[in-house]
Amino acid sequence: MRVTVLLFARYREAASAASVDIDVPAGATLAQVWERVIEQVPALGSGPAPLLACNRVYARPDLRLSGGEEIAAFPPVSGG
Repeated sequence: MRVTVLLFARYREAASAASVDIDVPAGATLAQVWERVIEQVPALGSGPAPLLACNRVYARPDLRLSGGEEIAAFPPVSGG
């Protein structure tokens, strides 16, 4: 299935794009989606794991997709 992953903040800058389209097997998890994103944009592979959202709600990496979901990736934020 084809998935579009929206990229935010430094992910958007690293990819030079607001989103990436990837192909994953049916029933793929969010973690598998992110692995495919890194294959397409290796610069996103460095650093801590992203915060992932599915249909505008933060989700765990083991969430299985059924198709048609909106996926978003945010770099983790730290501050004081």
